[in-house]
Amino acid sequence: MAERKVLLDEDALPKSWYNLVPDLPTPLPPPIDPGTREPVDPKALERIFPRELVEQEVSRERWIPIPQEVREIYRIWRPTPLYRAERLEGYLRTPARIYFKYEGVSPPGSHKPNTAVAQAYYNAKEGVQRLTTETGAGQWGSALAFATMLFGLRCTVYMVRASYRQKPYRSLLMRVWGAEIHPSPSDRTEYGRSLLKSDPEHPGSLGIAISEALEDAVKHDDTKYSLGSVLNHVLIHQTVIGLEAREQLAKLDEYPDVVAGCVGGGSSFSGIFWPFYYDVHVAKRAPKRTRFVATEPTACPTLTKGVYTYDYGDTAKLTPLLPMYTLGSDFVPPPIHAGGLRYHGDAPTLCLLLRKGLIEARAYNQTEVFEAATLFARTEGILPAPESAHAIKFAIDEALRCKGTGEEEVILFNLSGHGYFDLQAYGEHLDGRLQPYDYPEEQIRESLRRLERELPWVNGLPYLKGV
Repeated sequence: MAERKVLLDEDALPKSWYNLVPDLPTPLPPPIDPGTREPVDPKALERIFPRELVEQEVSRERWIPIPQEVREIYRIWRPTPLYRAERLEGYLRTPARIYFKYEGVSPPGSHKPNTAVAQAYYNAKEGVQRLTTETGAGQWGSALAFATMLFGLRCTVYMVRASYRQKPYRSLLMRVWGAEIHPSPSDRTEYGRSLLKSDPEHPGSLGIAISEALEDAVKHDDTKYSLGSVLNHVLIHQTVIGLEAREQLAKLDEYPDVVAGCVGGGSSFSGIFWPFYYDVHVAKRAPKRTRFVATEPTACPTLTKGVYTYDYGDTAKLTPLLPMYTLGSDFVPPPIHAGGLRYHGDAPTLCLLLRKGLIEARAYNQTEVFEAATLFARTEGILPAPESAHAIKFAIDEALRCKGTGEEEVILFNLSGHGYFDLQAYGEHLDGRLQPYDYPEEQIRESLRRLERELPWVNGLPYLKGV
């Protein structure tokens, strides 16, 4: 009988995170100060991040040691299990073998504490008293609330208003762990008040919530800002997922033909595929030419319909310009239920790899995603987060393709969190009230035209040449 669940001993916890940046096919274009139009001095980032995280952000070291204090907290839930989806395979009658790494066993129920714990540790070590952050669907906010509680820090979370209303139990979980929660846009910041003045029922966006969290952080000397995705140091921390998955598959004498994950900012997908990218493209020791597939919603099609250029990371334009695929920083997505996948841009590393053709991207609408999620729950028993269900949709489609061709592919995807706080959305799906949604092409084009009018000089920057 095939092994259904592969576990690792706690002693097998990775001792270092993997940093893909030195192994990119071309150098990563630097963040740009929009005022000077020159690369940002990393020292300037120390106003909002602790020094050690800034050093990781620009590090050229391939392996970054995980502090013992962080590894000890990881032991609460790590290593996480790797499952073979045998019942799903049987239902699909596919020759493919489907595996998933399940990050929903963490206390907050997602992959997010892999970086939240690390970020809280480095901030506490530097004497920071409070962290501010944004959250979409609530996974990141609850992860940071959990981590700051462990290190005795205060935590203020700006949660996208649409998700705050859809998922009240996420905000309650953050409050249980001692965090302060505000629906964004809020009346706590100048930027939030300006938006509420023009639209008291503004649904919010991740870009807006980031702006509010940044504004709050820079006004208080005892406070730093914490980000749950996109930046290099965040993605580095998530590689514990792929490093463990690689060891677990090795115990089965397996290696993936394809690795998939969902993408909002890029942390969960990068966390699982970076170590396999190292095997394939750097160490040249992979037994297969593994494909890497990013999945996203058609309601926020950053990788599949965005433009590769420099853009702000937030809506109030407080951040440096980042090189990425973007829908425009003032893009406000519809209040779909995959709330964690509604960011206008994506991680610069991920975008560069897509630009170079080293990863693929697929977009799905929320109706087909919830159909895949429901099938997965009815075969494997685990209710997946709507975000993770985008990767499930790809895995099912790929397994059915293999059914047609007879290929015995090994499919690996990251089940980055559970969906037990998303039952309202599942109810709407089961009642037939959840509708497919593709963000209108004209609205995307208009958002990008505004970006081009505002920053006509960015495409002339030398850093994008050759990328």
